[in-house]
Amino acid sequence: KDTVTKDNGIRPSSLEQMAKLKPAFIKPYGTVTAANSSFLTDGASAMLIMAEDKALALGYKPKAYLRDFVYVSQDPKDQLLLGPTYATPKVLEKAGLTMNDIDAFEFHEAFSGQILANFKAMDSDWFAQNYMGRKTKVGLLPMEKFNIWGGSLSLGHPFGATGCRLVMAAANRLRKNGGQYGLVAACAAGGQVCLLVVFTIFFFFFF
Repeated sequence: KDTVTKDNGIRPSSLEQMAKLKPAFIKPYGTVTAANSSFLTDGASAMLIMAEDKALALGYKPKAYLRDFVYVSQDPKDQLLLGPTYATPKVLEKAGLTMNDIDAFEFHEAFSGQILANFKAMDSDWFAQNYMGRKTKVGLLPMEKFNIWGGSLSLGHPFGATGCRLVMAAANRLRKNGGQYGLVAACAAGGQVCLLVVFTIFFFFFF
């Protein structure tokens, strides 16, 4: 209680109070406010990544396995932060999986509008055909599997540590719920995104 300050994002409020906040960016159409943006917070992380045979030789028990990953980039003019939409079908196809195979989705939430824009783009045949060169839409993520332990909007966004938080949240969710595959996405300014498929074996756990 004494160490958490307003600068760390804890601001008791109501929907009515948040609705009165002035939006940033283009007036009068701006929708991004302090209430629906991920806030910068303190944080640090470390993650040990190595080949399975090396880990086992050293006596480590893997927390999770990285099955596949992709990086994509878009034009920041009109596709900024839409990387998860572009990367999701690519990494699923590369890993030989479908959306239905994923048990835990963990996406970085830069802004609520950014997540909603990705949801809309993923669920649009028009967007897929006109922007992605696909015949059909990616498909809407199942909300019961999406960021259910909280995302960057509620937990904060410690630069340099958010990626590890996303991966560990996916791995721990799979462990707790008995799932097998997690999908992790982190978009970045400039139009880049990294997207991973985290693979776990439920009976092989862990630290």
